[in-house]
Order: sequence, then structure tokens, then C-alpha cells
Amino acid sequence: MVQAISTSSCCNILFSKSHRPTSPHSLHRFNHYSPSFAHRISTGVQRKAVELPLPETVTQQVQNKEQRKTQFALENLTSWLLKQELAGNIDAELTVVLSSISLACKQIASLLQRSSIINLTGGQGTINVQGEDQKKLDVISNELFCNCLRSSGRTGIIASEEEDVPVAVEETYSGNYIVVFDPIDGSANIDTALTTGSIFGIYGPDEQCLIDLDDTSTLDQAREKCIVNVCQPGRNLLVAGYCLYSSSVVFTISLGKGVFAFTLDPTYGEFVLTHENIKIPVSGKIYSFNEGNYDLWDDKLKNYLDHLRRPGSNGKPYSGRYIGCLVGEIHRMLLRGGIYGNPKNKNSKNGNLRLLYECAPMSFLIEQAGGTAIDGVQRILDVVPEQVHQRTPIFIGSPDEVQKLQKYLA
Repeated sequence: MVQAISTSSCCNILFSKSHRPTSPHSLHRFNHYSPSFAHRISTGVQRKAVELPLPETVTQQVQNKEQRKTQFALENLTSWLLKQELAGNIDAELTVVLSSISLACKQIASLLQRSSIINLTGGQGTINVQGEDQKKLDVISNELFCNCLRSSGRTGIIASEEEDVPVAVEETYSGNYIVVFDPIDGSANIDTALTTGSIFGIYGPDEQCLIDLDDTSTLDQAREKCIVNVCQPGRNLLVAGYCLYSSSVVFTISLGKGVFAFTLDPTYGEFVLTHENIKIPVSGKIYSFNEGNYDLWDDKLKNYLDHLRRPGSNGKPYSGRYIGCLVGEIHRMLLRGGIYGNPKNKNSKNGNLRLLYECAPMSFLIEQAGGTAIDGVQRILDVVPEQVHQRTPIFIGSPDEVQKLQKYLA
């Protein structure tokens, strides 16, 4: 009786199960395969076959097949948020809030792309609480954000840069999240089709200062003071993010565990994960200051900027870039490094940017990416807001660049 043993894909070897010695003549037939193989046959000892490596061409075919499979394995914002929920990083209510914000951003992006066609450029003819002329899309975008957040049923208070005071949301049934936002950052760029963006931050409820809501009217000063207590320093943010409206629409977010960016695919209308766990470069050769205010700044800051404009060891100075939109500045900085500054000056003792709606969320993002954000004296995230629309100076960017600035300001 014989049994077939497969030694390769090209042949089978037959041998007897009997323990009788194999003749030298029969062993000679196997020597052209391997001497060790002939030895195993002669001794009757069974050995486990060794898997031979695949030819290089076969390995390449397998790798190419795997690459083809992953080319279409896109992860959208919705599935990513669900994964974060399953991992315990956020709860179901916060998932709903973030989904409603992403919907508002999609709607704003669509309006911006068609703004000239549907006559949404130009001013609204109104002035906001900061004394700034409102653009048509300032007002519309604010309404879009508010409506999306109200309809989510998971927000207790919403505070907008375009509103005089925070607004209590009657529709809240099971959520008390506080959302602060700037619906359109850089709205002066709308009419010239340049970069704009939206900024948002989300805080948890302050159990010591929950308001008994009886209507959707704006809050009086006493209640506003309570809201300020609820809108805690930036270090207490649960989530922060922005949406960039430019050649691409990019939704960037941090849940306190890294920074992730999703690019809107217009084919599907979905935000797709394109930048995972972003880390800001430690240093960078780009600075972004509105140098039209140079003569209004103090001498220490002037000396710092003079240093940046002088050629360095490589014979080149820093490159100056100024977009006029905080979202655009931060997005470039996350990917390329550098420093952005909006300092105080003789006309604006506290700077121009709002702490709650702009500086705190952006500082949260930058720190999550490994960067630094200060007001010239202390960390932005440690500044406790005293007013809803409080302004603050800000210097933000790569850690080495901000540290260099601090030496000049000291």
C-alpha cells in the first residue's frame, strides 16, 4: 500500500508505508530532489514541510490586490464619530451635536460657492454687538448654525459672535451642552471669493449654574453672568474645531485626543477623513501678522518682527503670509508650522479677536497638535472670560516659534 506525499506544486512522491529498508537503487531516484529528503525516506522519520517563499511576482500581485481594496476604504465623519462613541471618547448626545454642526457647515459651504450667483455678497446693512458691519452671509450663517443646533435637541445654550448675548434653547430635552461659535470667520473675504471659515467650541454643563429655562428669549445681565460661569476657560473645552471654506472644504476637529481633518467630497456630500492625528511642525519659517499695524505695536514686538525679516543662517528671512481669516492661518500652520499673531495695539488694548468664539477653540486645537498659544503673558486656555464677547491678544503656532517670541517679549 502506498501513500502520496506532496513535496511541491509540481510533483508527488510515492513511497511504501512499510518499514523495510529502502534499497540504494531506489534512493538514487530521490537524490535529485534533496539529500536530506532521501535521508528522511530511508529512516522512516516524518518531517513537517517547510513553506517556501512565494516568488516576488506573486508577492507583488498580493500587495497590489490589497492596495486596490484599500483605495476605496474611505472613512467619513459619521462613521468616525460612531467609533469615538463606541470607544467612550464621546457620548451619543455629543455625537448628535457634532453631526448638526457638520450639517450647518455643509450648508454654509454651498451658499458661499454660489454667493455671487444668488446675490449673497455685500453688506446686510446692520451692525453686530462688536460694532462691525454685518455681511449678508454673517446673518444667514448665524441662523443656519442656530437652527441646526436647536433642532439637535442636545444643546442647552448657544453663544454666537453675531448675537448680543447667549441664547437658551427651549428645545433641549436631554442635553445641556454649551456651544460657542463664530459662523463666518473672515467674512470680509466673501465678496472676493477668498478663504473663510467657521469656528466652534463645546463645553459641558456647569452643575453649579444650571438655568431654569422658561422661554427662548435672550438673557438679561444676571443670566448672562451665569452663562459666563458656564462658559468656562478654554482648558475645559470638550470639543473644538473649525471648517475651512477654500479650494476644499475641510472640517477639522479635536475631541481632546489629537486633531483630525475631514475633507468634503462633493460627489457624495460627505466629509472624508484625510488627515489623521495631525502634528504641527516644531518650527516653521512663516509668520502671519497684520503689519499694517506695525507702528501701533510696542517696541519689543517690533524688534521680534525685525528679527524675522532679516536673513537667517541660510541667507533667507521668514516668509510673511496674511490671509485675513483666522481659520486659514491656523489650517496652514497645522500643516506647515510657523506663528500667527494678533497683538494688542494703541487702538485695541485687548487685541481684536474674541476669546470664547475664536481664540479658545483654536488654542485647544493647536495644543492638541503639539503647538503653543499665549496672550503674551499666559496660556490662552487658562484665561477666564469675564465677558461673553471679551477680546484677547493671541500668539499661536509652532512651539519653538512661540518660545522665540516670548524671549523678545520678556
